[in-house]
Amino acid sequence: MEKWETKGTPSLGTRVKETIRPPGPLKPRLDAAIRSIQLQIQKLEIANQRFQERDRMMFSKVVDAYSRHDMDHAKIYANELAEIRKMSKMLMQAKMALEQIAMRLSTVTELGDIVVTLAPAMGVIKSVKAGISTLLPEAEKEFGDISTTLSSILIDAGQSAGLSLNFETANEDAMKILNEAAAIAEQKVREKFPELPTGVATGEKTGF
Repeated sequence: MEKWETKGTPSLGTRVKETIRPPGPLKPRLDAAIRSIQLQIQKLEIANQRFQERDRMMFSKVVDAYSRHDMDHAKIYANELAEIRKMSKMLMQAKMALEQIAMRLSTVTELGDIVVTLAPAMGVIKSVKAGISTLLPEAEKEFGDISTTLSSILIDAGQSAGLSLNFETANEDAMKILNEAAAIAEQKVREKFPELPTGVATGEKTGF
């Protein structure tokens, strides 16, 4: 029960409907969506590298102020450092969630798989878009375009396969993906970034 390629000669009625809203074969559209997601993953990685560089610079300021017993400035820098790490963690979480979605979409082979996989994927995309829109405003439109593409594929696949969408299950799957990404991001932040000197450590847990 696949609809990866367009076969045969379409009827006149079909041609008229496709003129109004060209559906196109599902696989090329899905592949295009995966490429768009992978592009966003690369952009998130580049952005996170910038934050990691800022982290190193700010951490040096904290250590320098601390070594001079200038606790007022040490705490100011530590607060700025906490914000940098919070944003870096958000980028890591978004990147890993998108990697999970791209991997899932790349393994889709049948219409039923599309419906089951795309529904939580759209929930993840929506959460990621909301989470990083303030950090990367230019990404908002790109994530919006990805959501639109996935939505149209989901609708066409559902209609073709005669399947209904279980939104509750889809939302649970989306939250599971985001929570797993958040846990891994938290661990990576601890591994990547050195701890602050005792007395100036600050920050709080955050996520989407």
